[in-house]
Amino acid sequence: MKAANRILVALDVDTYAEAKRIVDQLQDGVGGYKVGMRLFYREGPQVVPRLAERGGLVFLDLKMHDIPQTVAQATRALISLGADIVNVHASGGLDMMKAAVNAAREEADRTGIRMPRLLAVTVLTSLTAEALNNEIGVCGGTDEVVLRWAQLAWRAGMDGVVCSPREILIIRAALGPDFLIVTPGVRPTGAAKDDQKRIATPREAVRLGADYLVIGRPITGASDPREAVRLIVEDIDNPMV
Repeated sequence: MKAANRILVALDVDTYAEAKRIVDQLQDGVGGYKVGMRLFYREGPQVVPRLAERGGLVFLDLKMHDIPQTVAQATRALISLGADIVNVHASGGLDMMKAAVNAAREEADRTGIRMPRLLAVTVLTSLTAEALNNEIGVCGGTDEVVLRWAQLAWRAGMDGVVCSPREILIIRAALGPDFLIVTPGVRPTGAAKDDQKRIATPREAVRLGADYLVIGRPITGASDPREAVRLIVEDIDNPMV
């Protein structure tokens, strides 16, 4: 896959107009876009098909987490929007993830709409091992918890996971090359870390085995977003680094 096609730009803005401006600037220059809770909750579900019409993958990042029946029905509702990737949170458990997979498959078959790839979010990139253990009460190191949840997602029939760059290698070793890995917490050299804790550069993340890189502020906050993308692609492709 070309380096540019691996980049999913996080549209962490308040309005469709702002999102459209970013998409227009980056037209055909990246692989797609991530629509998170901020934009989805402000603009509503129709923001997804409106962006999908403009080209590129649309990753709908809502991290669904509830009882299996509720997540199943929510998944059914999202299928018609046309997102290419949809996610749940792995901490909801095996039955919840299975319910999402089954609901997505049934709804896609019923409507004739292409089934999106389903991902399970593991440990947020803003969390440290100390927070995971002492605040949330989840036992084990970050690597251990991420791998355990990734294996659970695989058992549930999910297509892959969202994880930090730090856990890519252990997931690849355990679950193979076809398990999709989408990686937030990606920061070009010299960029601010913001609220991310477990990070890597785009080049590092790709070399470790990430399929897609979710990158937001280093691109959307740049004075020239298209040039920011060009520099990221150049860094990924540079064999001398």
